[in-house]
Amino acid sequence: MSGERIAIAGGGAAGFFAAIACAEAEPRNEVRIYERGSQFLTKVRISGGGRCNVTHAALEPRAFSTRYPRGERALIGALTRFTPGDTVEWFQRRGVRLKVEQDGRMFPVTDSSGTVIDCLMYEAKAAGVQLVLRNGIEQAQKREGGGFELTLSDGSSAACDRLLLATGGSRTPTGAEIARSLGHAIEPAVPSLFSLHIASEWLRRLPGVSLADVELSAAGRKLRERGPILLTHNGVSGPVVLRLSAWGARALAEVDYKFALRINWLPQFSMAEVAAELQAQRATHPKRQIANSPIAPLPARLWEQLVGAAAIPPDTVWTTLTREHATALLALLTRTELPVDGKSLNKDEFVTCGGVSLREVNFKTMESRIVRHLYFAGELLDIDGITGGFNFQAAWTTGWIAGRAMADAKA
Repeated sequence: MSGERIAIAGGGAAGFFAAIACAEAEPRNEVRIYERGSQFLTKVRISGGGRCNVTHAALEPRAFSTRYPRGERALIGALTRFTPGDTVEWFQRRGVRLKVEQDGRMFPVTDSSGTVIDCLMYEAKAAGVQLVLRNGIEQAQKREGGGFELTLSDGSSAACDRLLLATGGSRTPTGAEIARSLGHAIEPAVPSLFSLHIASEWLRRLPGVSLADVELSAAGRKLRERGPILLTHNGVSGPVVLRLSAWGARALAEVDYKFALRINWLPQFSMAEVAAELQAQRATHPKRQIANSPIAPLPARLWEQLVGAAAIPPDTVWTTLTREHATALLALLTRTELPVDGKSLNKDEFVTCGGVSLREVNFKTMESRIVRHLYFAGELLDIDGITGGFNFQAAWTTGWIAGRAMADAKA
């Protein structure tokens, strides 16, 4: 008995994982990946600064699923079928050992995405997957006898029994257009995981300054995140900013990324405790200049700019600090409000919010509920996670489930 003809649109993480799972589960299948670009696995190559953040060490599926602003409920069951622990085991069984960093992110011990790419390429070829570059699937139509007729980038046609769309997010809208043409609803795509532009002059004097723990919130929005921040030449970035942007992807797009960002620089202390620390500084260092007396753990450069932003003259000492200036400094330390006037995409972790409606996909198989033998995996779905390996895990999980389901000729 001959196998099925399996066509996979998209040569990224989800497409490769699905192809390998399908070909290994049923070697008689003819599995082919169509990639319209000049390279496979390009996002794997650049992710994590070229190190590839494979997954995250929060390995319990239910807890893991809470890291997805879109897709949490749909992924709970999927993550039990192919868990983050299964991902670690899958790669380690094939010679790619992973390490856990302090924040829970997991990278190959080589610190090179090339290790992951080499593994996936080797496993795909070993399983007999056919790899097609510079010739993507542009259109797909249902055939009367079942399966699909495909139109490729070079104008040629191909036929398949089962089709997986794993073309990624909004940078490559072809997959979404194919899904729409076959009857699927597409949630509008907007960026997720981005840094914020802030024009405040004093903040822009601090590029490279980082803090391990701040709290961010968006005025008038139910958005609040806490974690590390990095000040840049044009605003703010770092894990806490990326998480805020992920959870607020649609809300911030609605206001064209123009809103008031509030920063608590000392969230580990109450406002009363910060006020008491200011009083302690006055008592302990009465003749010291305030601008030279930062409160731990604030960096000296940031403290100096906050003192200036409170309109405190640079030569002011603690004993001459007025009540008005003390109140202004306290307010800035606990609730600096800055106008955001745009965004910059985080190139290494480019992710979109939006895609194929999750209501129309069976997450036990990743098969369409509308079109028989049409499957989905990865970021083309309306699933996106915060930074830290969660988006790759969604790709591994949905790709593996789809691949195994496509391998079952009786499904």
